[in-house]
Amino acid sequence: MTLRLPGADGSLRAHTPRADPLVCAPGPPPRSRTVLAAAHVVADPRADPSGPPAVDWDATLAFRRHLWSYGLGVAEAMDTAQRGMGLDWPTAAELIRRTAAEARAEGGALVCGVGTDQLPAPAAAHDRVPPAGHGPAPAAVRDRGPAPLAAVRRAYTEQLALVEEAGARPVLMASRALAAAARGPEDYLDVYGELLRQSSGPVILHWLGPMFDPALHGYWGSPDLDRATGTLLELIAAHPDRVDGVKISLLDAGRETELRRRLPAGVRCYTGDDFHYPELIAGNQSDFSHALLGIFDPLGPLAADAVRALDRGDTPAFRARLDPTVPLARHLFGPPTRHYKTGVVLLAWLAGHQSHFAMVGGLQSARSLPHLARAYELADGLGLFPDPALAEARMRSLLAVYGVGA
Repeated sequence: MTLRLPGADGSLRAHTPRADPLVCAPGPPPRSRTVLAAAHVVADPRADPSGPPAVDWDATLAFRRHLWSYGLGVAEAMDTAQRGMGLDWPTAAELIRRTAAEARAEGGALVCGVGTDQLPAPAAAHDRVPPAGHGPAPAAVRDRGPAPLAAVRRAYTEQLALVEEAGARPVLMASRALAAAARGPEDYLDVYGELLRQSSGPVILHWLGPMFDPALHGYWGSPDLDRATGTLLELIAAHPDRVDGVKISLLDAGRETELRRRLPAGVRCYTGDDFHYPELIAGNQSDFSHALLGIFDPLGPLAADAVRALDRGDTPAFRARLDPTVPLARHLFGPPTRHYKTGVVLLAWLAGHQSHFAMVGGLQSARSLPHLARAYELADGLGLFPDPALAEARMRSLLAVYGVGA
């Protein structure tokens, strides 16, 4: 049977669901690259989306076991888990504790996000979008009383201690509060330098671009990306033994390639580029990126299988596996990029990893029905649904809710 899927122009197109799912076998972690999937959280669908965040812990942890079973590591409490978009710090802290306990039981690799989201948001994200000239944020936004740098340090320190106590590797996430409070590059060097000196082991630094969060415009002290890169490299050069790697989420393959070539020996580049990940991960024998990606939440089994081809030295097989997934990734992460989580959760529901399509904060409504229909169509074409009939039935039910006949 066919589905009639809606387009953005109001038209309906016929889609015949794929009958044969892609089959990928569970396996050990890849050897040639470190591969981390930033995982989403499963909401409690009965909770009031305007109230405190409510998580379905059983389904959330089951999804992490799914990722570990295919050899991927889990990047926990990152932006894919709706940090700063519905998931508050107390709930994120509980998520870190529970996932860390599960990782110990399963023997799974785990890194966890460290941020400053205990602090009040300095301004709404949309208010912090810079003007067309890419200058600083308007004075009306700057003067909203950002948290002082001392408060930013304390917030980071609290979260760093919790992650390390849980036994996970910290990922020092980009901070809206720091972006609002910092006067220039020296404040970033001061805050991050103190955190690196405090850490008990190497951490992963995270540069999240403003396409993911407009409040992070001008991170590392300048809207000029060359200057910002210089500040980041200065920080790493001062603490090379404290930095495991850098996750770059700028959606700019050329800039990532240039940056990773300038990193000190032993410091890894983790691609967070959900547009160009196949070419960046492939690289060559001496120059390549590892992966910490939100798109590997829905692509987990396929991604692990592809990277194992690199273990065998078979780059063409890796590209043949992963290149066809890029249209889906570009669709899910299309503007406004910060709402990519909606498509990720849709695919988890269609794949049977959760019983509903609901999100913390009601963000299942952040994307249009045509966007969701296209996500289903692309994922189905890749064979991502273990039970295509279940995915088809669930997609039909979603279309019916919107009044679109199948």
